[in-house]
Amino acid sequence: MSKKIEINPVTRVEGHGKVTIHLDDNGAVEDARLHIVEFRGFEKFVQGRPFWEMPTLSQRMCGICPVSHHLAAAKTCDALFSSKVPAGADKIRRMMHNGQVLQSHALHFFHLCAADFLLGFDSDPAQRNVIGLINADPELALKAVRLRKFGQEVIQFTGGKKIHPTGAIAGGVNAPVTDEARKYMRENVDQIIQWGIDGVEICLNYYKENVDLFNTFASFDTGYMGSVNEEGELQLYDGKLRGIDANGQIVFDQLPYENYLDEINEAVEDWSYMKFPFFKKLGYPEGSYRVGPLARFNIADSISTPEAGKYFDIFKEIANGKPVKGSLFYHFARLVEMLHATELIKEGLEDDDIQSTDLIHKGKMINEGVGIIEAPRGTLIHHYKVDDDGLLERCNLIVATTQNNVGMNSAVSTIAKSFIQPGKEITEGILNRIEVGIRCYDPCLSCATHAVGQMPLSVDIVDKQGNVVKQLVRD
Repeated sequence: MSKKIEINPVTRVEGHGKVTIHLDDNGAVEDARLHIVEFRGFEKFVQGRPFWEMPTLSQRMCGICPVSHHLAAAKTCDALFSSKVPAGADKIRRMMHNGQVLQSHALHFFHLCAADFLLGFDSDPAQRNVIGLINADPELALKAVRLRKFGQEVIQFTGGKKIHPTGAIAGGVNAPVTDEARKYMRENVDQIIQWGIDGVEICLNYYKENVDLFNTFASFDTGYMGSVNEEGELQLYDGKLRGIDANGQIVFDQLPYENYLDEINEAVEDWSYMKFPFFKKLGYPEGSYRVGPLARFNIADSISTPEAGKYFDIFKEIANGKPVKGSLFYHFARLVEMLHATELIKEGLEDDDIQSTDLIHKGKMINEGVGIIEAPRGTLIHHYKVDDDGLLERCNLIVATTQNNVGMNSAVSTIAKSFIQPGKEITEGILNRIEVGIRCYDPCLSCATHAVGQMPLSVDIVDKQGNVVKQLVRD
């Protein structure tokens, strides 16, 4: 008899999702999918709002990555106001973004994922969590808390609040960094950098002890996309888009953010509220791609800061001229990016422009704008169209988790088919491995649930044998 296995909910991620695994009559995996079971619809209900509200409104999608939406929205507002953001405001925004990268990466790896590696995929689920990690290694847990704390403090000092900041506005920012804040960050940043190095070493050592696992776990072909400068150096706040295929061949390069629709399209499936972005030149699903830390490392040629640069070079040695495909490498790239962001914070603290009072510029309003940022989870796209009064007529948000939709589903399917075998017991540890594959992508499911077109409400009425006797559909 065929059988369905359900993992509901997927744990240690932001938002609500479930996995369904369908087995055939022999007990082999026939199909496996990640389902996002919540619907937010921000793109629809912001219509009619003044576009300059978006930096504070859009970040209400999520309490984990509000800064990313805050800044992507602000960059879109800059475009709509034809603004040339003053140097000081630009540098304050960059520091805010680096604080977000630091706190978000620290939260995801240490608080949500590290227990799988340090305690074991098959360890007792009652202990395989952040509390179990604290009991097993109190010193590491304390470092993890302080890493995230510093990142949130950087956000507060540059954006006004740790969560849902208000600092970035159309054309700039509303306040400089204070003397006291600059002094505090300078006094603590070197220790944070060292703890960041410690975190990368933990993951690197785990890789060295489990090379085959990293190379094979949820490893599959996709394209990759991220932002680089003209020299191909990794960019987190600004830059231009580069896309490569599964073999590392460039699909497009130096694509201005406002031209993203020249290369990217979105497909829809009837079983998910998430969209399925793909490279136009390759079609769907062949043109499906991944974003985020692993993708950024695959598409970039270099990284600018010294300590993170050493580990980036190690990654490129592992890659050996080809894209790295194993999903567990997301964690290694994530921790190196965390270190990179912290080094960028230190560099920014030495620049007096962060205390400038020349912080806002507004030009002539136009009717369409695009703002893109490399959020911790990957490329985040905001695209607004407004009327002559500045009211939103159309809003398109393509978030990182949406762009990783095919990747996460491929991870679920690949892992299920690798570990669930006919005649063998399906253990909790095996099901946890499927969740581990999803957590590699640090999904923010709240941000990702936007629908294309009209989603009907469908109600099935069934009898006690489970037969559908009537279906009601409201369009």
